[in-house]
Amino acid sequence: MLATGSTGADIERLVRDVRRKTRRQQRSLTWSDLEQALFAGQMKLSDDLRLRTAIHEVGHAIAFCDMGIAEVITVSIGIGGMGQVVSRQHNLRQTQDWLMRTIACMLAGRTAELLMFGEAVAGAGGYDDSDLAKATAHAVAAETRLGFSDHQPLRYRSEAVSINDVSIDRQLADRVNRRLVEAEAMVRSLLENRRNALIEIAERLKDVGVMTGEEITRQLVASSGAPA
Repeated sequence: MLATGSTGADIERLVRDVRRKTRRQQRSLTWSDLEQALFAGQMKLSDDLRLRTAIHEVGHAIAFCDMGIAEVITVSIGIGGMGQVVSRQHNLRQTQDWLMRTIACMLAGRTAELLMFGEAVAGAGGYDDSDLAKATAHAVAAETRLGFSDHQPLRYRSEAVSINDVSIDRQLADRVNRRLVEAEAMVRSLLENRRNALIEIAERLKDVGVMTGEEITRQLVASSGAPA
């Protein structure tokens, strides 16, 4: 559990460092050495940064729970401060409503940061598997491949073509952006009503590093959900 949220490269680097240390001490590597190093790694970030990461990840977790999109398994802050929500998708009808709620969940981490700090860091974007990339890809699919668009809904475009079209088709880009803005507004309203729970759960995650979905669900049930 201490390593939850850490990448393979994080773990490989940590093991190398610990092995180097034990060699200098002329003794064998033990599990206790790894456990101590993992725990120390969890504490490297300042409280400020750990709280911001916790707010981001708990925002995702609350959205998954309250929008009924997925079951949260764990939420964690890994070595180096990378956060992660491990979830199991519910088997739901893939309607337009489902799609918009899914996009809202993808934007929930960034939206939680904006709600609590007035600004968001770049971590929600920057790479093809990021929150913003996934949300945008889903919105593009709605407008070009899934039949959910109000404009030519029967016209199908392949994934490669539709992604390229966003760069050159201003009207398509505007429709995609409207979907993203609508999904962001949905999750902002949800998180505003869950502000107290968001803060309480994030403070707990900041301190312990890993929480289970059951723990988060219990705190959500216990919370009144009233705006702060």
